[in-house]
Amino acid sequence: MAAAAGSGAPREEEGPGGEAAASQVQAPMSAPGARLSRLPLARVKALVKADPDVTLAGQEAIFILARAAELFVETIAKDAYCCAQQGKRKTLQRRDLGTLD
Repeated sequence: MAAAAGSGAPREEEGPGGEAAASQVQAPMSAPGARLSRLPLARVKALVKADPDVTLAGQEAIFILARAAELFVETIAKDAYCCAQQGKRKTLQRRDLGTLD
């Protein structure tokens, strides 16, 4: 049973243009949760360091703060878009951001 799972033999049916390779390349672009933008970690770190109350900030903390900010912006944008859709408009306006529930 262990020999079958980890035989180490190369598989000939999956080449460079194989189906498995194509699905791995296309997955991030077609995934519903694909991220359109990322906040630059260097700028997030600079903002954190600008706070006089912060003495040390690890790389993991910076990453978590950046990810939380990305999720916040995404949520605000989706809610504002829904408000604009309810008003049958195609353009977001500032008042859409203020009327979030």
